[in-house]
Amino acid sequence: MHIVDFVSGSFAGACGVAVGYPLDTVKVRIQTQRQFTGIWQCVAATFSKEGVHGFFKGMTLPLVTISMTSSVVFGTYRNCLQCLSQARGAGYGPNTKLDVFLSGMTAGVAQTSVMSPGDIVKVRLQCQTASKRGGTSTPKPKYRGPVHCLLSIVKEEGLRGLYRGALPLMLRDTASYATYFLTYATLCEWLTDSGKDKPSWRGVMLAGGLAGIVGWTLATPMDVIKARLQMDGALEKRRYKGFFHCIAETVRSEGAGVFFKSLGINWLRAFPVNMVVFVTYEALTKFLRDGTR
Repeated sequence: MHIVDFVSGSFAGACGVAVGYPLDTVKVRIQTQRQFTGIWQCVAATFSKEGVHGFFKGMTLPLVTISMTSSVVFGTYRNCLQCLSQARGAGYGPNTKLDVFLSGMTAGVAQTSVMSPGDIVKVRLQCQTASKRGGTSTPKPKYRGPVHCLLSIVKEEGLRGLYRGALPLMLRDTASYATYFLTYATLCEWLTDSGKDKPSWRGVMLAGGLAGIVGWTLATPMDVIKARLQMDGALEKRRYKGFFHCIAETVRSEGAGVFFKSLGINWLRAFPVNMVVFVTYEALTKFLRDGTR
C-alpha cells in the first residue's frame, strides 16, 4: 500500500487551501448571494465591510478537513492505480488512460464522506457577511466560529444536516477528479523530455495548473447546486425541497447561465492552487520515497 501518497497528499492539500482560500470565499458568495454581482464587486464589498479577515472566514476547519480529504484523494488514486495494474497481471506495462480515469473517479467518491461536514461549515462561515466589528445596532454573526457552526448545525438540523449537499458534492467530484488526474497524467506525458520518465518542475507546475482548470470547468455547475443546498435555511426560510427542485428553481428564477457565473473565478483560483498542490505532492513524495530506500 502506498502510504507515502496519503502523507504527501495531506500536505499538498493544506498548501492548496492556504493559496486559494480568499478566492474560494469570493466564489462561494457569488454562487449563493444575489447581492454580489461580480468578482471585483464582491471583493470590494467584502473588504469594505469586513476587512481582510472576511476573506478567511471559516478557514481553520477546512485546513484540517481538506488536508484529510486530499490525503484520501491522492492515497486512493495511487493505490487504485496499483490495484488495476496488479489485476491485469505481469507484463502489461504501465497504467492506461482508462486506469487513470477510473482511479480519479474512485478518489472523488472516497473523499465525499470525509469532506462533507467540513465543507458545509466552510460555506456557511464564508457566506456570513455580518462583521464582528459592527456596533451594537448591527446584527451579529450567527456562528461564532467553526466549532460553534458545526455544533449549531447538529443541534438545529441533526447529523444529517452535516451532509446536506452531499449528492451534488459527490457528482461534482467523481467527474472532476476523473478528468483532473487524466489531464495531469496526459500533460505530464506530453511535457516529459525523451529519455526521461518525468517532466521538469516547470512541466509539473503547468500540468497541475491546467488540470485544475479542466477539473473545475466540469465541477462548477454541481458546485453551485451544492453551495445553495448547504446554505438553504441557514440564514432565511428554506427555499428548496431537494436536489432536483434546487436545479429547477435556480434555472426558473435566474436562468441556466447562473451555473457558470463563478466559472471565471474558479479558473483564476484553480491554476495557482493546483500548481502548488502538485508541486508539493510530487516533491514530498520523491523526498519520502528516497528517504525510505
